[in-house]
Amino acid sequence: MVSPTLRINPLFAVPIGESRLENCERLNRELEALFLAREDEEHRNPTPSHIPQAELFESRFNLFRWTEPCIQELRRFMLDAVGRTVLEATSMKAEELGRLSLQNHTWYHLTRTAGSFVSHNHPMASWSAVYCVRAGTPVAAEPGSGVLRFFDPRPGAHAYRDPANAALHRVFAAAPAELRLIEGQVIVFPSYLFHEVAPFYGPDLRITVATNCWFT
Repeated sequence: MVSPTLRINPLFAVPIGESRLENCERLNRELEALFLAREDEEHRNPTPSHIPQAELFESRFNLFRWTEPCIQELRRFMLDAVGRTVLEATSMKAEELGRLSLQNHTWYHLTRTAGSFVSHNHPMASWSAVYCVRAGTPVAAEPGSGVLRFFDPRPGAHAYRDPANAALHRVFAAAPAELRLIEGQVIVFPSYLFHEVAPFYGPDLRITVATNCWFT
């Protein structure tokens, strides 16, 4: 007897966009110098959603309104990546997306040794993105240092574990996904997805830019 064909479908997959800016070194150093120069109370987020840490500086959410050329160059790259992810992940046509107005809140983080960001999502946006300006140098004793960690959005997916579901392929696995960002890389993801940044341990600095986007 011939067995019937069996097909496995990734029914509840989460779209994660990824791109990298070529020759990003000059832009990233300009961004780093600007961010460090504005690491002050005037530019600090006055109402952070997390417990303030001395090791983590979070800016106000108006970064893409700054007029410096390096900021506007980054704005074009990040928002283009968001738009391309939308087109790849949905049935929208480019002309349909082009008729919409893209709104955003955008900010930067300066993270020093032991700085982290607790698990959270962004329920008032549709797409979020993170760009890596400086990855920081993790110490060998802390392999998970500074990773961007996404959590499985399916409630109860880890409720029971046995040999028949312990070795699921990555696309089906009920486990967090960890990404170690590299300079010039942008990651785009649905804003509903819970994520965190593990404590960063290194001799230097980790710098990222984050944006939340919604369309009207």
